[in-house]
Amino acid sequence: MNLPVPFVTIGLLILSNLFMTVAWYGHLKFKAAPLLLVILVSWGIAFFEYVLQVPANRSGYGHFNAAQLKTIQEVISLSVFVLFSWAWLGEKLTWNVAAGFACICFGAFLIFHNSGSTAH
Repeated sequence: MNLPVPFVTIGLLILSNLFMTVAWYGHLKFKAAPLLLVILVSWGIAFFEYVLQVPANRSGYGHFNAAQLKTIQEVISLSVFVLFSWAWLGEKLTWNVAAGFACICFGAFLIFHNSGSTAH
Protein backbone atom coordinates (compact mmCIF):
# COMPACT_ATOMS: atom_id res chain seq x y z
CA MET A 1 0.00 0.00 0.00
CA ASN A 2 1.53 3.28 -1.11
CA LEU A 3 0.45 6.21 1.01
CA PRO A 4 0.74 9.77 -0.32
CA VAL A 5 4.09 11.42 0.45
CA PRO A 6 2.57 14.29 2.48
CA PHE A 7 0.66 11.81 4.66
CA VAL A 8 3.78 9.72 5.35
CA THR A 9 5.99 12.75 5.94
CA ILE A 10 3.60 14.56 8.25
CA GLY A 11 2.64 11.38 10.09
CA LEU A 12 6.27 10.50 10.78
CA LEU A 13 7.03 14.07 11.84
CA ILE A 14 4.12 14.05 14.29
CA LEU A 15 5.36 10.80 15.85
CA SER A 16 8.93 12.09 15.85
CA ASN A 17 7.90 15.26 17.65
CA LEU A 18 5.99 13.30 20.27
CA PHE A 19 9.23 11.52 21.17
CA MET A 20 11.25 14.73 21.00
CA THR A 21 8.89 16.62 23.29
CA VAL A 22 8.85 13.82 25.85
CA ALA A 23 12.65 13.58 25.72
CA TRP A 24 13.17 17.33 26.12
CA TYR A 25 10.41 18.23 28.57
CA GLY A 26 8.96 15.06 30.11
CA HIS A 27 11.51 15.03 32.91
CA LEU A 28 10.39 18.42 34.23
CA LYS A 29 7.89 16.68 36.50
CA PHE A 30 10.72 14.64 38.05
CA LYS A 31 12.98 17.32 39.53
CA ALA A 32 14.24 14.89 42.20
CA ALA A 33 15.63 12.45 39.62
CA PRO A 34 19.41 12.57 39.22
CA LEU A 35 20.46 14.74 36.28
CA LEU A 36 22.65 12.03 34.74
CA LEU A 37 19.75 9.57 34.78
CA VAL A 38 17.44 12.16 33.22
CA ILE A 39 20.01 12.86 30.49
CA LEU A 40 20.45 9.16 29.68
CA VAL A 41 16.71 8.46 29.62
CA SER A 42 16.07 11.54 27.49
CA TRP A 43 18.83 10.50 25.11
CA GLY A 44 17.27 7.05 24.78
CA ILE A 45 13.86 8.54 24.02
CA ALA A 46 15.39 10.99 21.53
CA PHE A 47 16.83 8.06 19.58
CA PHE A 48 13.31 7.21 18.45
CA GLU A 49 12.79 10.79 17.36
CA TYR A 50 15.66 10.38 14.91
CA VAL A 51 14.45 6.96 13.80
CA LEU A 52 11.24 8.66 12.67
CA GLN A 53 12.47 12.10 11.63
CA VAL A 54 15.19 10.98 9.23
CA PRO A 55 12.83 8.85 7.10
CA ALA A 56 10.20 11.60 7.27
CA ASN A 57 12.60 14.14 5.79
CA ARG A 58 14.02 11.67 3.31
CA SER A 59 10.58 10.68 2.01
CA GLY A 60 9.29 14.27 1.99
CA TYR A 61 12.25 15.89 0.27
CA GLY A 62 11.47 16.20 -3.40
CA HIS A 63 7.77 16.62 -2.77
CA PHE A 64 8.56 19.48 -0.36
CA ASN A 65 11.64 21.67 -0.47
CA ALA A 66 13.90 21.93 2.58
CA ALA A 67 12.32 25.16 3.85
CA GLN A 68 8.87 23.62 3.61
CA LEU A 69 10.00 20.48 5.45
CA LYS A 70 11.49 22.55 8.24
CA THR A 71 8.36 24.69 8.44
CA ILE A 72 6.13 21.61 8.69
CA GLN A 73 8.38 20.25 11.43
CA GLU A 74 8.30 23.50 13.42
CA VAL A 75 4.53 23.90 13.25
CA ILE A 76 4.09 20.27 14.32
CA SER A 77 6.67 20.72 17.07
CA LEU A 78 4.90 23.76 18.49
CA SER A 79 1.48 22.12 18.21
CA VAL A 80 2.68 19.00 20.02
CA PHE A 81 4.40 21.14 22.64
CA VAL A 82 1.30 23.21 23.39
CA LEU A 83 -0.74 20.04 23.89
CA PHE A 84 2.03 18.39 25.93
CA SER A 85 2.57 21.39 28.19
CA TRP A 86 -1.18 21.51 28.88
CA ALA A 87 -1.74 17.76 29.34
CA TRP A 88 1.53 16.75 31.06
CA LEU A 89 2.80 19.90 32.76
CA GLY A 90 -0.60 21.42 33.53
CA GLU A 91 0.23 24.75 31.91
CA LYS A 92 -2.48 26.94 30.46
CA LEU A 93 -2.42 28.33 26.94
CA THR A 94 -2.21 32.08 27.43
CA TRP A 95 -3.25 34.71 24.91
CA ASN A 96 0.33 35.78 24.20
CA VAL A 97 1.46 32.20 23.52
CA ALA A 98 -1.54 31.69 21.23
CA ALA A 99 -0.82 35.00 19.46
CA GLY A 100 2.85 34.10 19.01
CA PHE A 101 1.87 30.72 17.64
CA ALA A 102 -0.55 32.41 15.23
CA CYS A 103 2.33 34.60 13.99
CA ILE A 104 4.44 31.50 13.39
CA CYS A 105 1.56 29.88 11.52
CA PHE A 106 1.27 33.01 9.37
CA GLY A 107 4.97 32.63 8.60
CA ALA A 108 4.31 29.03 7.58
CA PHE A 109 1.52 30.24 5.31
CA LEU A 110 3.96 32.63 3.62
CA ILE A 111 6.47 29.84 3.02
CA PHE A 112 3.84 27.65 1.35
CA HIS A 113 1.85 30.35 -0.41
CA ASN A 114 2.61 30.68 -4.10
CA SER A 115 6.24 29.80 -3.61
CA GLY A 116 6.79 29.83 -7.36
CA SER A 117 9.33 27.06 -7.10
CA THR A 118 8.98 23.38 -6.64
CA ALA A 119 11.22 20.98 -4.80
CA HIS A 120 14.09 19.29 -6.54
